[in-house]
Formats: sequence, structure tokens, C-alpha cells
Amino acid sequence: MELHTSTGLQSVFLGPREVRAGWRAGLYLALFLLFLFLLQGLAVLAHGKIFVSDHITPGILLAGEAAQAACAIAAALVMARMEGRRFEEYGMSWRGALRAHFWQGLLWGIAEITALVVLIRALGGYSFGGWALGRGEAVKFALLYGLLFLIVGVYEEFFFRGYLQFTTASGMGFWPAAVLLSAVFGAVHLNNPGEGPVGALGVFLIGMFFCLTLRRTGTLWFAIGSHAAFDFGETYLYSVPNSGLVLPGRLLSASLYGPRWLTGGTVGPEGSVVSFAILAVMFVLFDRLYPPKQNSVSAIQ
Repeated sequence: MELHTSTGLQSVFLGPREVRAGWRAGLYLALFLLFLFLLQGLAVLAHGKIFVSDHITPGILLAGEAAQAACAIAAALVMARMEGRRFEEYGMSWRGALRAHFWQGLLWGIAEITALVVLIRALGGYSFGGWALGRGEAVKFALLYGLLFLIVGVYEEFFFRGYLQFTTASGMGFWPAAVLLSAVFGAVHLNNPGEGPVGALGVFLIGMFFCLTLRRTGTLWFAIGSHAAFDFGETYLYSVPNSGLVLPGRLLSASLYGPRWLTGGTVGPEGSVVSFAILAVMFVLFDRLYPPKQNSVSAIQ
């Protein structure tokens, strides 16, 4: 998509080198929605009807998140071909999958949710309860939730901090793009039953933290690992609401009680004041442990 300089009406669509960032981002979103529509159409043809359920299960979520992840990646592959870029430039190299940065992120995510639950418990707002599952069910749901949240991490991190972050940053700079897309990331979570403004603010801040990890590591895999581990710990391991969602198949019959500022209320621990304090510590620690360095990954604008 290399272009010569343009004048007049063309300048609305064309920059000095290629189609302007806003139009490329818009085309990416249109392709994503088109692919998602086509997948849904194929599902209807296969089953003969539209499947609708008011009861959210891990299996239903897994199918939905996998479809969205596939569409987000497919749309980016099309855009990469049109733009003459490598897919890896959007921050998610396949060679980096499940390597060091992913496992580091996994440790950060499980440490974050563990510290959060432990502090809430120390302040009198959480009870572990008893075991809610037998051994066989515990293993089954652990594997199911592990796969689900890995796919959630891939989808949400690539959709908000992959192609769109790369492209929007090329037009307005890395951090303005990060603020814009993290705000959308937080707002989208308001659609979850039980979510609220404080929880959405927490999602915005964790989105900004994930942008920092992208900036410093040059890859989305740290954020994917951290995202997956936090959601797994919150939903399954510690068995509390996750962004307002309470799902079946939780390991413990745990409960939150006490003031909303402490527990997060229906949002879950990520809506707690304690969560904001932990996030502040994470920003400082990550800044110290992963200092800025020259990075060859072009997702870092």
C-alpha cells in the first residue's frame, strides 16, 4: 500500500506513504465483523437454527471467544497482505507463542489475583469456603477454563492491542492510541451483567498496563499470559465474579462480603480499591524490571 503524496480529496484518504490510519482501522473492523457474520451464518446452516441461551456456560463462552479470536486474526492477515507487512509486526509473533514472555506474564497474572484475594481476605472481605467440585470435575473444569482464558487472552489482547494498536499508533502515536483503545476496552466490559463504572475503570487501567508490557517487551505474549492467568485465578481458582460474570464449575464455594469498596461488589475483586493499589505497584515494578530498550518489533511505534 505504498503511495505517492496526494492533494485535494485524496489527502482525506491517503497519507504520504499509505492509506491513513483511521481508514485502515475502519477496514479492519469491517472485515472482522464480516468474518464474524459469515461464521455465525455457517453455524446457523449447520444447526438449522440460531442457538440462544440465557445461561452462560464455559462451553458457550469458549465457542464465542474462539470465533472472535479467529475473526480478529483473519482480518489482520488480510490487512497484512494488503499493506505488504508481516503479521508479526502487529505484535503477536507465532514464534513467540508460549515462550519466555508468555510464562513471565502467566506468573504476573496469577501473582496479581493471588495478592488481591489475600489482601481482601486479610481485610475481612473474602472466605475460601469449601471444595465445590469432586476430583474429576475439578480437573475437567481446570482444563476447560485454562483453554477458555488462553483464548480470551489471545482474542482481547490482539483485538485491542494488536492490529488496532499498531495502526492507530501510526496515526497518533503509541500512548494516545493506548489511551483510546484502553478506554474502549473498559467501556466494552460494561456490557457484562454485574459490571459497573469502577470495574470498567479498572479494566481501562489494566489495558494501559498491558500496553506498557507491549511497549517494553515488543510482544503481546506477556499480556496474553497475564490476562489468561488473572481470569483463570479469579473465575476458577478463587471462584469469585470476573468483570461481573459468575460462571458455573468453580473450584470453591467462596464468597465475598463486606463493603463494596473492599470486595468490588458484583464486579468482583477487580472492582476493589485494593485492585487499584496493586495495579499501581505493578506499573512501578514492571517499569523497574523491564526498562526501555531498542526494539526491532514494528508494533512499537
